[in-house]
Amino acid sequence: MDSLNRVAGQQAGQQPGQPLPEKQTGPAPAGTAAGLARYVAAATLARTADGGAVLAVVLLVTTAGGPGWLAGLLGACITGPHLLGPFIARSLDSCRDGRVLIARACAGHGATLAAAVLLYPVAWPATAVLLVASGLVGPLLTGGISSRLPAIAGPDQTSQRRAQGWDVATYGIGGTIGPGIVAAVSAWAGAAVAALILASATIVAAGLVRLLPYTPPVAGAAGIPGPVRTLRIMAATGRLRRMLYLTVTVAFSVAALPIAAVASTAVFNVQPAAAGILTAAYGLGGLAGSAMVMVRPLRGDADRLVTRLAGMVAAALAVAALPASFLPAIAAYAAAGVLNSYFFAATLAARSEFAPLQIRGQVFVWVGALKIAAGSAGTAAAGIAVTGEPKGVLFLVSAVVLAAAGTSVLERRSTRSPQPD
Repeated sequence: MDSLNRVAGQQAGQQPGQPLPEKQTGPAPAGTAAGLARYVAAATLARTADGGAVLAVVLLVTTAGGPGWLAGLLGACITGPHLLGPFIARSLDSCRDGRVLIARACAGHGATLAAAVLLYPVAWPATAVLLVASGLVGPLLTGGISSRLPAIAGPDQTSQRRAQGWDVATYGIGGTIGPGIVAAVSAWAGAAVAALILASATIVAAGLVRLLPYTPPVAGAAGIPGPVRTLRIMAATGRLRRMLYLTVTVAFSVAALPIAAVASTAVFNVQPAAAGILTAAYGLGGLAGSAMVMVRPLRGDADRLVTRLAGMVAAALAVAALPASFLPAIAAYAAAGVLNSYFFAATLAARSEFAPLQIRGQVFVWVGALKIAAGSAGTAAAGIAVTGEPKGVLFLVSAVVLAAAGTSVLERRSTRSPQPD
């Protein structure tokens, strides 16, 4: 905790390790509503491109008659580098103007993606190198952009948490519309055109990011910790630690739902393509959940909210294993999407309210990178574990989340310090 105290102690009006006061969660720039509107537009465009890029690359290879191993390799070239995001995120907290950095990341992502697509027919190794470069800045389009939100949303907790509902929606829209745009445009004009449209979206996002309200740099930026020390601070800070391991656990567990959806079609005696309906129900449920957070923002301590909502996600995963017919399963998947959006909003609140200002950007990117890794691992593990009926896998991941939530409760109760950690 000494490292945290040294970092957090510079925050004006905030005790080391304490969340920002309810009525002062960040600066309140002029034009908050306009800034939030620009933020939502920029984040949606960037995350739509990020969400659809892998499918565009895979379709580019397969529709050109390329082998499956090459499609997988190039897809990994754009997703794998996301895990290196924390090692470039320090600049978010140390630069004079984070808008410039994120705008350059958006423009770089678009430029390298476009160049990779255009060079594929000529030299696929060059495409691989360019996709790696595009993937390296990907975390700045996700967690990096989110790190700007606390300074835009407004000074009070309600405004912050309503804005976090918008942020959750941009992720949901990007993850849904991105692949949809790629599929539609690829069928009409080819995968290369689809990828170029995504690249153009990030260029537009770059311009919108530059129009976001300016946030002054944090005082004492020269002493900002590096990525490894930032992770240690997160591990040593109870509220951030609990948010981190619950986020990773939930991401690992909900990644089993698409695999379970495919496996359950045989149980429900429906066509395999019907698995898309179940995953769409989950996605639409997520969008509905984000809308609910906008209308009725989360209230209460973010630390307890994260734990409570993780337990509710565990219950939803167990319920998704129960239906014996297709229609109830659709409802169960939609409910899981709703609760996962609420959980995601709570984790955004925890990051915003508990991360020291000097490392806020790095905290957002660290959580995003580990979440991506956990989701990939969850998908792989579920694919290996599913045999016949998917009930066993869903009950298992539900138990994993419930155990993590229980650990969080016990850990918080065991804290006897006069101030929350």
